[in-house]
Amino acid sequence: MKVLTVIGNRPQFVKAAAVSGVLRAAHEEVLVHTGQHYDDELSTVFVQELGVPRPEHELGIGGGSNTEQTARMLAELGPLLGRERPDVLLVYGDTNSTLAGGLAAAQARVPVAHVEAGMRSFDRAMPEELNRVLTDHLSDLLLCPTPVAVENLEREHVAGRVELVGDVMVDVAELVRPRAAGDDGPLREAGVEPGGYLLATAHRAGNVDDPARLARLVEVLRAPELPVVLPLHPRTRARLEAAGLLGALTDGGRVRVLPPLGYVAFTALLTRAAGVLTDSGGVQKEAYLAGVRCVTLRDSTEWVETVDAGWNTLVDLDAERALAALAAPLPAARPDLYGDGRAGARVVAALGALAG
Repeated sequence: MKVLTVIGNRPQFVKAAAVSGVLRAAHEEVLVHTGQHYDDELSTVFVQELGVPRPEHELGIGGGSNTEQTARMLAELGPLLGRERPDVLLVYGDTNSTLAGGLAAAQARVPVAHVEAGMRSFDRAMPEELNRVLTDHLSDLLLCPTPVAVENLEREHVAGRVELVGDVMVDVAELVRPRAAGDDGPLREAGVEPGGYLLATAHRAGNVDDPARLARLVEVLRAPELPVVLPLHPRTRARLEAAGLLGALTDGGRVRVLPPLGYVAFTALLTRAAGVLTDSGGVQKEAYLAGVRCVTLRDSTEWVETVDAGWNTLVDLDAERALAALAAPLPAARPDLYGDGRAGARVVAALGALAG
C-alpha cells in the first residue's frame, strides 16, 4: 500500500511522529509538506527531535488568505497525485493543508483518511471549523480521537467509515515526556523556576488579526502576577509589531518572550508550568495530558472533554475571567480521555483495511 501524507504546520508534524514510523514499517509512505507554516523551529526541528521522516516533497506554499493558500495547494497537489498514484491520502487535523489534501484526493478518486476526525467547536467563523467539517464529509475513513468525535460524525451522517482509534498526541506525549523532564534549558532561558510561571501561546487569526482583539490579548497576558513565558509565533510577532504593541507586551519584564520552540523544549516548559494561557486547540489537549491547568483564550473549543472535566476554562479575551480561572481549585480527578498511547498503530491498521 502506498500512502501519500499531507502536512503543513507544527501540530501536524507532531501527529505524524506517532504514525509515520509505524506506517513505513509495513507500507510505503510519501510525505508532502505544503509549507503552510514554514519556519525551521516549526518544521525541520521535528524531523530532528521526533524522528519524523524528512518530507519527500516540499511545496513551499505559505502566506496569502485562506482561499488563496488553499487554491495554490490544490494546484500543486492535483498533479502530484497524478505522478505518485497513491492508494490512500492521509491528512491530519484542521488546517488549509488538511482541506486541500482531502479535496485534491477526492477529486482524483483517491480514498481519503482523516486523523482527528469528528472534532467540533460549532463555530463556523473559525477557518479551522470549516476545514475539519468539509474534510470529514469528503473522507472515506474517519479516525476519531474520542467518543464525542464519533458521536458528532454519527449525528452528521457522514458517508465514510468511522473508527475510534484514540488520540495520536498521547503516543507522542508519552514518548517525549521523559526527555522533556530532564531539559532545564528552556526554564533557564526564560529565567523561571518550576511551578513559578505561566506558559502562553497565541496565534489564532481571530485573536491576532484584529487590532482591537490583539490589544485585549496583550492585556490578558500582562494581567497575571506570575511571569508569563510566551514562545512567540511568527504570525503573532508580525501582528504585534505592525500594531506597535510588542513593546507594551514586554514592558516591565513580566511577559518573557522566547523564539518558537521545538516540541521537547515546549513540553519541558508546559509540564512544569503553574498554568497555560492559549488559543491553540492542541495546547489545550497537551496541558490536559500533562495535568496542567489550562485557560483558553477563546469562547469555544473542539476539546470539550477538557472543559467538562474541569481542567480547561474558556475565557475569550477577558482578563478578569482569566485571573479567576487561574485561581480556581483544580479537580481531584483527571479521567483518561484520549486513549492508551497506541493510536498510531490503530491508524495504520485501519489504513491497511481501507486499501485492502
